[in-house]
Amino acid sequence: MNARIRSVFDDAGVRGWLHAVALDDPDATIELDADGIVPLASVYKLPLLAGFCRLVDLGELDARQQHTLVPTNKTAGPTGLSLFADPVTASLRDLALSMMTVSDNAAADALLDLVGLRRLAVMLTEFGLHRTWVRRGTAGNLRDLQRRTGTNDPDAALAVLADNDRTDPAGVYEAANASASTARDLTLLLRRLWAGELLSPEQTEFVKATMHRQLFLHRLASGFPHDEVRVAGKTGTFGALRHEVGVVTLPGGAAFAIAVFTLAARGDFRQPRVDAAIGEAARRAVDLLR
Repeated sequence: MNARIRSVFDDAGVRGWLHAVALDDPDATIELDADGIVPLASVYKLPLLAGFCRLVDLGELDARQQHTLVPTNKTAGPTGLSLFADPVTASLRDLALSMMTVSDNAAADALLDLVGLRRLAVMLTEFGLHRTWVRRGTAGNLRDLQRRTGTNDPDAALAVLADNDRTDPAGVYEAANASASTARDLTLLLRRLWAGELLSPEQTEFVKATMHRQLFLHRLASGFPHDEVRVAGKTGTFGALRHEVGVVTLPGGAAFAIAVFTLAARGDFRQPRVDAAIGEAARRAVDLLR
């Protein structure tokens, strides 16, 4: 079974990590290096969402609280509020929505500041995620990358990673230097979220509805190009890293939690073969589990 999954990654020229599990049968799994610790890129926003929702349940945060982001101190990024030229005010739950649906860096860092790294670490341990660490947000990642590349702004630093004629800065893809997890930990988180074990019914439904609204369909969802198949996911992209984790629900109701991480040999901004390989690997895993 592993050979069928590995061949997908080999054909795309990437190293891959995968874990897939049937939600109604946790013993039914497909895995490939599922315990390898991998930098998460923007997939860190999923455990952050879970932590945010737990604090809402505890009454420590108000999902309707208004929060203002101003251009001078918000995180850069290609989507969402990160692009806005003027101050914008939104509720915390709307920041969470933007963080997950379009991978909004500014919204994510604002929420992370409110949740707090230490408080989030405690909650992740309570969730049973013993190999998952959120060490910093996107702004911290970009500052670290600028330091490693000797550049003065995030775009220039990311351009270094995308330049295949240059050697990647030392340590840039090391899990010890970033928010990181394993494919197995992330499917455990998804399975427990979908089972309603971690959050109230209201917050559980918020997580599910938000992840179903993700706009990016070029990775996990590309392996299931049918309107009857529902995919709730969260992507992650940083240099040569291309990931997605999510839940795939088939027309008959069978559902599968899947985490796919990849590291490409090249750092190009656009890597459609790698994106497609994530969907194909997920589809093969589901076929093997059915």
